[in-house]
Amino acid sequence: MTTTGTDGTRAASTTDDRLPGAWGLGRHQGVLELRQFFRQREQVVFTFAFPIVFLFLFASIFSDDVAGAGITASQLYVAAMIAAGIMSTSFQSLGISIAIERDEKVLRRLRGTPMPPAAYFLGKIWLVLVTGLLETALLLIVGVSLFDVDLPTRAGDWLTFGWIFVLGLTGCALLGIAISSVPKSGRSASSVVILPFLVLQFISGVYIAIDTIPDWMLTIGALFPLKWMCQGFRGVFLPDSARVLEQAGSWEYGKIALVLGAWCVGGLVLCLLTFRWKNGRDG
Repeated sequence: MTTTGTDGTRAASTTDDRLPGAWGLGRHQGVLELRQFFRQREQVVFTFAFPIVFLFLFASIFSDDVAGAGITASQLYVAAMIAAGIMSTSFQSLGISIAIERDEKVLRRLRGTPMPPAAYFLGKIWLVLVTGLLETALLLIVGVSLFDVDLPTRAGDWLTFGWIFVLGLTGCALLGIAISSVPKSGRSASSVVILPFLVLQFISGVYIAIDTIPDWMLTIGALFPLKWMCQGFRGVFLPDSARVLEQAGSWEYGKIALVLGAWCVGGLVLCLLTFRWKNGRDG
């Protein structure tokens, strides 16, 4: 915008026309990501139904009481599948979708626009936050209505749920962004991402009880966020009597916060070191 002086000269306005900041553009990118996601009905159904179907199958097949824990095996699966659902909507979703976008040169075109790179990642974070919340809500509805899971009544328990959810979602999302650089093409992304995710579910206490997993597998699982999210959510949604099933005999909230926080920091560093806007064959 300019003004014309008394001598006919044009003077620059005191206000500049500026592009929106990264935060504002990130919100718009998030809305776009959500619209694109919900327009793909098959992807929506698969994303939300997969953990629910597995929860229903495992919790229905293994429904006996757990000796000495005061709970049923079904209730164990509800807490664990909430963690798996969060990792599915963050790690798996981003790892595959970003690899496909890179292969289709979407990232390369975005990189050539004035949009700050941070806005693209903020859009992805909005996507996984909304889908993660929806997935968690659906799993809780199934758990409460079908498998007698009691929702916490104390504010402190919901606060614990909140920070585990945020730290776990953030760490898994960053890990998903980092692993998206591993596949050589979009077609191979599913195989590269789903295999480690599937293995982690078995060694992190999602499908198999902690006390039946070999120690060396538990040690490997403890290096990643999923095991600690499962443990934290068991602490939130199960009675204290169920602590006897944990490897340490307690919920270990301090260690959970430490590991998940470390993954948030380490995942960010890993993303900065490995993320690519184009495939290696594109030059």
